Amino acid sequence: VQLQASGGGLVQAGGSLRLSCTASGSIFSVNNMEWYRQTPGKQRELVASITDAGHTNYLEAVKDRFTISRDNTKNTVYLQMNALKPADTAVYYCFARVVVRTTHNLYPYWGQGTQVTVSS
Repeated sequence: VQLQASGGGLVQAGGSLRLSCTASGSIFSVNNMEWYRQTPGKQRELVASITDAGHTNYLEAVKDRFTISRDNTKNTVYLQMNALKPADTAVYYCFARVVVRTTHNLYPYWGQGTQVTVSS
């Protein structure tokens, strides 16, 4: 199983970006899908999560600006980021708990990270 993230880039403050992350491989089902971010010298922090039923949670600092969603038919999670601030600059990682097809066991997987840079 692999998670492939995309959509990062450089944007001015107040702008928008949309991140995508697709899970592929021997997948039976995908449970929680999440976005984390990390800046140098700091711990990775959970930005947003979404269950397979569509229930969402957000870091307080991004509420009302970021929206997490998913397409279960494509095993893909999205993070729409609006009104971006320089403080949102970080490497963003996707994460998913996947039930693999072969054993029906649940495993955690990380994507490779995508850089988001917000200039002031």
